[in-house]
Amino acid sequence: MEYTSLGSTGTKVSKLCLGTWRFGKQTGDVLETDREEAHELLDAAADRGINFIDTANGYGDGDSERWIGEWLDDRSREEYVLASKVYWSQESRFSENLGRKNIRAEIEGTLDRLGTDYLDLYYIHRFDDDTPVEETLRTLNDLVREGKVNHLGASTMAAWKLTKALWKSDVEDLERFEVTQPLYHAAYYEDVSDYLEVCADQELAVCPYSPLAGGFLTGKYERDGDSVKSPDGSRGSFDEFFDDYYVSERGWDVLDAVREVADEIDATPAQVALRWLIEREQFTCVPIVGARTVDQLDENLGAVEISLSSDHHERIDAARAGE
Repeated sequence: MEYTSLGSTGTKVSKLCLGTWRFGKQTGDVLETDREEAHELLDAAADRGINFIDTANGYGDGDSERWIGEWLDDRSREEYVLASKVYWSQESRFSENLGRKNIRAEIEGTLDRLGTDYLDLYYIHRFDDDTPVEETLRTLNDLVREGKVNHLGASTMAAWKLTKALWKSDVEDLERFEVTQPLYHAAYYEDVSDYLEVCADQELAVCPYSPLAGGFLTGKYERDGDSVKSPDGSRGSFDEFFDDYYVSERGWDVLDAVREVADEIDATPAQVALRWLIEREQFTCVPIVGARTVDQLDENLGAVEISLSSDHHERIDAARAGE
């Protein structure tokens, strides 16, 4: 495993982060990852050198944090970098926001489920337009001062909102966001470009979720006329929103380029797509991989063992730009 600094912080993390969004997640009639499978994935990730684990208070209605906490009981807490999130509520059905009351309640619930005294990284899961940003930032700042949180992060939001929050932190002398978590992958282009420019300018780490476009960039999906042919058991086979959310004409072009590069360097499309993110030069990029099986995790980890040439990057970038 390779390790890197998390943006401009002193925290060292593996170059891939284990995402636990699927832990306890029910999609239709499918329980994507149960408790036993979750612990198996956590064991495999730790054995292979992953020290960075991402969760959220709402994943699996709290089961994701709870199962990670159970797993940590037999391990040294200090060996792992734990990240969770706040916005939606597990503690009160009346307080889904980034107000002081909700953040205070949610951090206690998260710490209790994880069985730890602190988080290494605490994201705001969404931007809250109804709560003054100063209230949110001051509350988060207090959590850092109290030792309950080491670093702050921000997930999905408009670039100008991220900029506003960073500016408020600077002028009010408050802890600022050091890490971001946008939807970002090789087939995703214009919608996130302004956001990433802010990250590069402010030296923020980028930990993208869905780095393989929900599995689309693994290469296991094929065109079927105007639709997508999905293998049995894949996300596309049971998620009714898969086509609309992850598939596009530009995406097929990017997938073709990724497949060509993979064939040339004896890698898989998934490994190439992840390595393309890891090798972003503008900012530290640590993809969050949400493997459903240990075999998938092992394939993803192969991204750490390959490298892409400038020509490989240019061809994938050209496909992304529609050239």
